[in-house]
Amino acid sequence: MNKPIYLTALLWLCFTVTSLANDGYKLWLDYRPISNSQLKSHVEPLLNEIYFYGDNPTYQAIKNELNLASQKMLGKVPIYSKDRLQNTKLWIGTREQLSQTLSLDQQSKIKALGEDGYWRGNIELDGKSFYAIIGNQPVGALYGVYNWLNSIQSNTFDKTIELADNPKIKIRMLNHWDNLDRTVERGYAGFSIWDWHKLPGYVDPRYTDYARANASIGINAVSLTNVNANALILTTDFMKKVKVLADIFRPYGIKVYLTARFSAPIQIGGLKTADPLDPEVKAFWKKKTDEIYSFIPDFGGFLVKANSEGQPGPHEYGRNHAEGANMLAEALEPHGGVLIWRAFVYSHEDDVDRHMQANNEFGPLDGQFKDNVIIQIKNGAIDFQPREPVHPLYGAITKTNVGMEFQITQEYLGQATNLVFLAPMWEEVLKTKTFRPTPTTTVASILEGKESGQKLTLIAGVSNIGTDQNWTGHLFGQSNWYAFGRQAWDPSLESKQIAEEWIKLTFGTKPEVLSKVEEIMLESHEAAVDYMTPLGLHHIMGRSHHYGPGPWVMGGRADWTAPYYHQADSLGIGFDRTSNGSGALEQYAPEVAKAWSDPHEIPEKYLLWFHHVPWDFEIKDGNTLWDGIAYHYDRGVKEVRKMQQTWASLESEIDPAQFDHVRQLLEVQETEAEWWRNACLLYFQTFSKRPFPADIEQPEGDLEYYKSLMFPNAPGI
Repeated sequence: MNKPIYLTALLWLCFTVTSLANDGYKLWLDYRPISNSQLKSHVEPLLNEIYFYGDNPTYQAIKNELNLASQKMLGKVPIYSKDRLQNTKLWIGTREQLSQTLSLDQQSKIKALGEDGYWRGNIELDGKSFYAIIGNQPVGALYGVYNWLNSIQSNTFDKTIELADNPKIKIRMLNHWDNLDRTVERGYAGFSIWDWHKLPGYVDPRYTDYARANASIGINAVSLTNVNANALILTTDFMKKVKVLADIFRPYGIKVYLTARFSAPIQIGGLKTADPLDPEVKAFWKKKTDEIYSFIPDFGGFLVKANSEGQPGPHEYGRNHAEGANMLAEALEPHGGVLIWRAFVYSHEDDVDRHMQANNEFGPLDGQFKDNVIIQIKNGAIDFQPREPVHPLYGAITKTNVGMEFQITQEYLGQATNLVFLAPMWEEVLKTKTFRPTPTTTVASILEGKESGQKLTLIAGVSNIGTDQNWTGHLFGQSNWYAFGRQAWDPSLESKQIAEEWIKLTFGTKPEVLSKVEEIMLESHEAAVDYMTPLGLHHIMGRSHHYGPGPWVMGGRADWTAPYYHQADSLGIGFDRTSNGSGALEQYAPEVAKAWSDPHEIPEKYLLWFHHVPWDFEIKDGNTLWDGIAYHYDRGVKEVRKMQQTWASLESEIDPAQFDHVRQLLEVQETEAEWWRNACLLYFQTFSKRPFPADIEQPEGDLEYYKSLMFPNAPGI
């Protein structure tokens, strides 16, 4: 055989196989051919005869999506008509554009959906039936088209049923913690997708795909850069680069926000101060903001981290958070811009329990912030732990706009090596009752402004996106990006529904695949909590990189050490936050504080968060606390092994590249779950002095070995 020809053929074959594999780049927008003949008979006529009411960049984005979807689903491009009554079947437009063809009842129904809402269903005119996708604004029609295409992909489209939907939250934002050098703080999927060096000259096609993905799940705002901000992003050179991204995102209904470093007047403005009450500082921010709007007329506003973890802020000048936020809000106000001020504040100069510091600082300022300020509060008071009780600021602030900050990137949940579906955790938070300002108030109802009437509503998520081919490092990381968008659109959505949607769009509609993958996803978060931080343990991960267990971590400031939080000693374990301890529990509504002050009544998942209890304390299943901790750690490991077995059973049903990718990472996850269990139980045993339950898999290894492990090159630091 001619070896060069043989090798060429072999290389071609390898390339062909690789190129056919599903690498995950297309996310949940990988439109598959329609195999259901009945569904095809309903969809094909609509895509063959489409009429658009008008022409604008958003309608062009819709056409681009329809072209792609039709080619993938039907093998041909759609047919568009310039005459709405001449052989058209599908109409796309706004309520005003279709007002003459809509009944008064339909017009009223659609108008009530707001600027981002949409309606789709049948319209009768002159004896003919037309299918219409209608928004109050073009972006609403865009959301409606994505919803329609998703229904086709999930085999749920019924042309006889009307559907109307609108977001419950106004600003649905991704917060990128991306640095200007393309590193990503807490990023586990490669480098930043923003190539600042090549912008504005070179425009990566990935930027458009990013916008498509966000619009398909209703995300309408993006903060491009790290909250640990670099003032250079506010310079004129970078505005030219940001403008390119804003122009790409605009047709998809996405506004750009920037993180503003509070000391920018000094660093790029040549001033000697950043005092928010100084006239020259105010003038700097007004001029800088005007300049940004000259490049980006629909600029969303600023996101600010101030006086936390060493970041500059108003405290350096004897000013409070309201004075700092209001100064920036005043510069944005003439343009309709929004100032988002993070409530994650704690200082090494304040030895008060970190759980309490945000409440202590922001509670007294309630009502002092301008109307275009949103206080962005994390879901919990410590820092995106595997499970946290809801932040006490929810319900405590009633006169100021508040927004949620979730973390999509898995900083404390195994990073990109662990399969952990986050929707159940977010659902748990959103449904939590705060008992303030009413007995029925939930976190979700606060965020939606139902009690306060706040007009600016926000749910933000720290992005898990990077340059990895599949965007999120772990294929199932995509499900968290998807779930975030869906829950930001509607905080009342159930995790099960969201999981089903994503599975159908990613793996298809086969019942066995749906049921088994759903089982893996819905059990994954509880499994991770079990093998990492059961029963309310928290902040016991490795230092700096936050990779793996480190309950022994000591040195430096107290609230960066693990023993500060678990308080393990010969008597017991847990952080006493009752009135006998730090008093943090008193920051909650009286109904919560009273119920949770009793270690026998508090939800057991929060037991060690608020109580220091003896090792022989009897938990609800009748075991001692020590045995209960051991059982949880052991159960977490076994749940991961169960996930592996379930996934293995789907090998013949899943794309080979996708299957092997997840299979390998589940093996890594099993190793890491065992590592967490072994290291934590061996460490805590040095305090409890008790044997492990005989019926668990006994922890292996040497504690000193686990303590010696170092990870200087861990990603995301």
